[in-house]
Amino acid sequence: MFHIYDIQKKTEGISFEETLELSGELMERNRDILALSPVRVTGRVSFEAGFFLLNYQMAYDITLASSRSMKPVVLSEEFSVDEIFVANEQALKDQDLVEEDLVLVVEEDTIVLAESVADNILLHIPLRVLTPEEAAGEDLPSGNNWTVMTEETYAAAAQEKKEASSPFAQLQGLFEEE
Repeated sequence: MFHIYDIQKKTEGISFEETLELSGELMERNRDILALSPVRVTGRVSFEAGFFLLNYQMAYDITLASSRSMKPVVLSEEFSVDEIFVANEQALKDQDLVEEDLVLVVEEDTIVLAESVADNILLHIPLRVLTPEEAAGEDLPSGNNWTVMTEETYAAAAQEKKEASSPFAQLQGLFEEE
């Protein structure tokens, strides 16, 4: 947690390197998360031209259920985050920036690193999670009288069905020369 007055005092900004344990909080916020390693965060918070700048790099391992088989899949994630904050008084001047979520408003005169990290982890959870075997294979799940299709396969099947049920399908080959 960084207090805005401490950030303003340091012209070079405040550098940090932390390991955050957020698994309990994130597993509670999103039931798709099966496990989360401690999150390694390295970065800097600074004050420039009326804005508080929070820049950091984070790395962690997250375990999610496969979209197909529900088997646990461990993903190693690493990415950088750049966020801009303004104090409450300044937010009134730049209301459009706040409304478009380009700038965040500092609450209670502090910037909470753990909050930012947790929110960004949740934002980076992929919609499609596959085990290495599922990602390598072309076979989709199927069962008794059902099968999973890709969008392309479905579109092709729908087009074939449409052409076969066309009233002109019966006329096909009628005027062919022998």
